[in-house]
Amino acid sequence: MTQADVQRIEPRSGVAFTLDRGQRLTVIDPRGEQVADLVAYNRHDTGEVISSGRTLDYASRIYLTTGDPLYSNRSNVLLRIVEDTVGRHDFLLTPCSADTFRIIYGDTDPHRGCFGNLAAALSPYGIAPDAIPVAFNCFMNVPIDGTTGALTVEPPLSRAGDRIVFVAETDLIVGLTACSALQSNNGSFKPIHYRIDG
Repeated sequence: MTQADVQRIEPRSGVAFTLDRGQRLTVIDPRGEQVADLVAYNRHDTGEVISSGRTLDYASRIYLTTGDPLYSNRSNVLLRIVEDTVGRHDFLLTPCSADTFRIIYGDTDPHRGCFGNLAAALSPYGIAPDAIPVAFNCFMNVPIDGTTGALTVEPPLSRAGDRIVFVAETDLIVGLTACSALQSNNGSFKPIHYRIDG
């Protein structure tokens, strides 16, 4: 791998790209403690999209890692995790948005967040904002109290250079961000790197 193979997502921004069946997507946290929101759609029918509900139902747990598939709303596997150096990611919480910052943080002039960044990046592919699902939040650390069900957003466990690798099980359109929420990223906004192989 050369440095030219690695793409950079600037802090508080997002991109979209295609992934062919069999290709691998590596998402890298270059500095540590930075979340990346990932969404994926069937390239040939964008009504089919990753599904938190189906994936977690079939896995019977909320923390996914190496070997776990990400299912679609039609119960087809879109992505499979094939390598994971962190082992803690979130598939419960929706992409942060202007509304997130208004409601949770009290911002009066909020950033558009990952939701807005994904909407802008996916628009050229004909994907509307209402079609953006719960994202697979790479490196996001959301502990759950097993008794009360309370959840908290804690600093990511990822350190500089940590990665998660997915293989595409079908042709995909992928949206990927460098998360815009202070709480999710331990108080600072950092870039995300990614590369496509195969």
